[in-house]
Amino acid sequence: MLQNNEIIESALRNLNIEALNPMQEASLEQAMGKKDVILLSPTGSGKTLAYLLPLLLTLRTDDNSVQVLILVPSRELALQIDTVFKSMGTSWKTCCCYGGHPITEEKKSIVGNHPAIIIGTPGRITDHLSKGNFNPETIHTLIIDEFDKSLEFGFHDEMAEIVNQLLGLKKRILLSATDTKEIPQFTGLNRTVKLNFLPEASEERDSRLTLMKVISLSKDKIDTLYNLLCTLDSSSSIVFCNHRDAVDRVHKLLAEKKLSAERFHGGMEQPDRERALYKFRNGSCHVLISTDLAARGLDIPEIEHIIHYHLPVNEEAFTHRNGRTARWDATGTSYLILNEEEKLPSYILEDIETVVLPENPPRPPKSVWATIYIGKGKKEKLSRIDIAGFLYKKGNLNREDVGAIDVKEHYSFVAIRRTKVKQLLNLIQGEKIKGMRTIFEEAK
Repeated sequence: MLQNNEIIESALRNLNIEALNPMQEASLEQAMGKKDVILLSPTGSGKTLAYLLPLLLTLRTDDNSVQVLILVPSRELALQIDTVFKSMGTSWKTCCCYGGHPITEEKKSIVGNHPAIIIGTPGRITDHLSKGNFNPETIHTLIIDEFDKSLEFGFHDEMAEIVNQLLGLKKRILLSATDTKEIPQFTGLNRTVKLNFLPEASEERDSRLTLMKVISLSKDKIDTLYNLLCTLDSSSSIVFCNHRDAVDRVHKLLAEKKLSAERFHGGMEQPDRERALYKFRNGSCHVLISTDLAARGLDIPEIEHIIHYHLPVNEEAFTHRNGRTARWDATGTSYLILNEEEKLPSYILEDIETVVLPENPPRPPKSVWATIYIGKGKKEKLSRIDIAGFLYKKGNLNREDVGAIDVKEHYSFVAIRRTKVKQLLNLIQGEKIKGMRTIFEEAK
């Protein structure tokens, strides 16, 4: 089996993965084949690893040129893929390209670091190609992750422009969480193998997902949402709104009610989006208010509740939102908040149960964890080990006081037990981490 390959085994050890799932095994078996691949699998099933592992069998070590291009619809997915690949601990380098920060930084990384893999959004990649920042003719493998979402976001023309410049392309891999009926000609798919791991029927998942409705007595649903979140206590919940301004408004109104939540949408600055996701992932905050941007392509495990503050625009959006919960063997609940003028969408055929909320439920307690911001990151050669050692030594913390550590390019986030935060900040202010003075503060 290809899993016995030394470089694959090393990568799996570095990722602390003991065994691959059937979808990942099937993808790995196709790694050395000449056929193009269409891989269909649900969100959260491990598709990223399914195409990154096979790359380890095709990347050349004696080549300083760009060998692989991975196109994605969002910066968050690009960063997530980049993190997974770097965690494999190989000798190959990557460069992550997306809007929202200077293109000159990416150009320096491409020219100076000689990445084997470039991961990027279609718009930013076309910018690089127009400026001649890398040679597209050296790329032998093209991967388009969330292919259907990329088309939905309107990236057809950019992707076509990019693919037309990949003259040395030998393999194409397209990934999607839905079965796209028609593949555009620009992809150039030739001999193709289709790996379909989408569930044939939804009965099994539906048995783990409970649908419920909540009736709001007023057209403005904010009081109903507040009561629902208080009733759900400290369990993790994503609240979906249809528009960015609605996300901002709901976030502001919940804050006025002193209920802690983070917001997430495409109009926010990248550092603010990263901070919000990190606080939600590490348990510093239990509620994320978002547009449908959070419905796909993000690694957010163990979501217990999905709340549709606004009704989804269509059945596909409803499916992807709900796909954030009840994954694998877990259970989850999806709530639709309806005012008296709204009715259940036609694609919900069953008569679902109505939840009756208490009028004045107690506000949920603060989370056990808080997030600390450190103003240094990967570019300053700071690692997770450096941060943990510093916190143990200078902050007098024990291992159980420190949660997940996330090191970004120029800053880092650390989950700290909330009861230890004040003491920690008093102890480390003015201290140097790895010989560097920097900012230490609670991430707000």
